[in-house]
Amino acid sequence: MSRFATQCREAWASVRKYTAGVQSRDLERLFRRDAAQAYQVLTRDLPTVPEEERGPKAVLRRLRVLFLGLSYTLSPPRRVLFALALLLALADTCAFRVSVGNGSRTQLGFDVSPSLFSVLALVFLLALELVDRVRVRDELEVARDLQRQLLPGAGPDLPGWAFAQSYRTANEIGGDYYDFLELPDGRLVIVAGDASGHGMAAGLLMVIAHTSLRLSADLDPRPEAAVPLLNRAFASTGGRRAFLTLFYGLLEPATGRLDYVCAGHPFPLLRRLGGELEELGTGSLPLGIRRELRIEQRSVVLGPGDLLLVHSDGLAEEVHPTTGEAFGFDRLRRLLAPGGDAREVHDRVLEAFDGFLAGESQRDDISLVVVERTATAEPC
Repeated sequence: MSRFATQCREAWASVRKYTAGVQSRDLERLFRRDAAQAYQVLTRDLPTVPEEERGPKAVLRRLRVLFLGLSYTLSPPRRVLFALALLLALADTCAFRVSVGNGSRTQLGFDVSPSLFSVLALVFLLALELVDRVRVRDELEVARDLQRQLLPGAGPDLPGWAFAQSYRTANEIGGDYYDFLELPDGRLVIVAGDASGHGMAAGLLMVIAHTSLRLSADLDPRPEAAVPLLNRAFASTGGRRAFLTLFYGLLEPATGRLDYVCAGHPFPLLRRLGGELEELGTGSLPLGIRRELRIEQRSVVLGPGDLLLVHSDGLAEEVHPTTGEAFGFDRLRRLLAPGGDAREVHDRVLEAFDGFLAGESQRDDISLVVVERTATAEPC
């Protein structure tokens, strides 16, 4: 067999492998169903052309709406680049010609290069891919709204106590978590967690944490009982990469006693009325690493005027966009040192964090909870 024949057979085998699984009905569906759905998704926020309208003007109007819909799914810089590339491609593929006869007439026309169809095919494929992205984005928005509903909209209404909290995600879906669970006997469970990873995977772990925490607290809200149960739930549900750092505190509002466990989570900072700073926590593995995890419960009493700052590691570990410097735990301590009420401290930390980012996007999810026992609280 000649070398040319061998190359032809190899080329044909490559073509068959490349087109394996392609059927005629799939191609028909691509241009009939998928194209129609793409047009509907891309133009849903723009004035549409009535279906009964026909003629060249209607076609041009539909093309204009489609172009705008396709462009608006892109960011502004990409939108401009897309428009310029399309205009250049059209200018390059449409060659205008002027022919002059024997002096009695002049003809004006244009020749369409085959590359124009290549450009239109690429735009068509781009539209289909963008529609898939828009659908994913819509689903992420629904998931994000559901996640927001799991977080408390406001702090508990407890006499003698004040709360300030916030939550920011690096992506559409975040893995940070905090909650306040008011128990029938008047005690309050304060939890803050950070699920491993980012995006949808971390968001699913956050939902598992929310459900498991509430179930654990209903059975026995003591940290030494609730946290091991949550750890076993995580160890059974997730794999090696699924774990959760957690601060779990059980507060008695009347006395200020806080029983807590800190499992792999950044140590909360407690500012006393006199200005002393304390770290709450001991070294421990995050939940879900091992099925049986040693849990060490500790206790502290918050007096009138004391402030408790609970945060996720995304706050302290954020890196400056140009210098590479971390926001840092020391900076948090300096921001907490002047004191103030819960809202004042919360806003001070976030303002410093925003200034540190210098307009750049954050790399990790951040959550911040500030708990204050006000100076008007009645001692036990």
